[in-house]
Amino acid sequence: MRPLMLQGHERSITQIKYNREGDLLFSSSKDNRPNVWFSINGERLGSYNGHQGAIWCIDVDWTSTKFMSGSGDMSLKLWSVETGKSIATIETKSSVRCCNFSFSGNQAAYSTDRAMGQDCELSIIDVRTMDSSLNDAIPIMKLPMKLSKITSMMWFLDETIITGHENGMIATYDTRMGRETNSVKEHTSVIQDMQLSRDMTMFVTASKDATAKLFDVDTLSCLKQYKTERPVNSAAISPIYEHVALGGGQEAMDVTTTSTRAGKFDSRFFHLVYEEEFARLKGHFGPINSLQFHPDGRSFASGGEDGFVRIQVFDPSYHELVFE
Repeated sequence: MRPLMLQGHERSITQIKYNREGDLLFSSSKDNRPNVWFSINGERLGSYNGHQGAIWCIDVDWTSTKFMSGSGDMSLKLWSVETGKSIATIETKSSVRCCNFSFSGNQAAYSTDRAMGQDCELSIIDVRTMDSSLNDAIPIMKLPMKLSKITSMMWFLDETIITGHENGMIATYDTRMGRETNSVKEHTSVIQDMQLSRDMTMFVTASKDATAKLFDVDTLSCLKQYKTERPVNSAAISPIYEHVALGGGQEAMDVTTTSTRAGKFDSRFFHLVYEEEFARLKGHFGPINSLQFHPDGRSFASGGEDGFVRIQVFDPSYHELVFE
């Protein structure tokens, strides 16, 4: 199958996200307009206009009615997925680095950068109380991060937030008590991405220390490790097979000095249990910044520094693969 090439961004892709059904694919980049596409044919459905700076993070709730984007213009915006209109804007004191809806979609969390004399903060808001009249929605909880800034984040159900930090630490926070409940430091460099498995028992992390690791959600114990030679920017677990996909490549600022072959901008597939690499897919001509499996597990999408989003449908041979 030839991949679908989605070209709708002027600058490098920062994050891509499927909705729960997988019929829509959301993408954000360092230009100021997140886009939404039909994942079946790559047709662009529309853009969400209103930000003034690079979009660092996006998320969509499970009903595909609300969409959220965090930007370098020091704001977090909540949008209506269907109409593209902005529902609410939250002004922050520094760039918004991560944002996520909770499992139910009733709450959302976002983290801000440590910059301009401001500490990194993890804030939680109640989405149900937000409309255009509440533009300065006050977070229901703020947790300051003194040690290291948050670089990736995800909710586990509605009570727990798991955060990945710049120094390689992973921590869990109980949102009811408002405190850290557990932390481990398994990575040696910044954690770029974290994604849950389909059954929500494990999650995979991608780090600049050139490894991706599999963790248990409850205990944060490291179960598996997938090693590469280049920084890993994104990692995802297949919803139907015991496969892990890794995307990354050489640092974006060093790219012009090397060939595509040396840069290693492939999507790499590892077996979840055996930690063995079994496939590589070429395509991007810059590092892959974000990667996600389609919820049905039959295709995957990747967004790169080259500004393209590629949707690749797996061949029948992928589904027939058997590990000896």
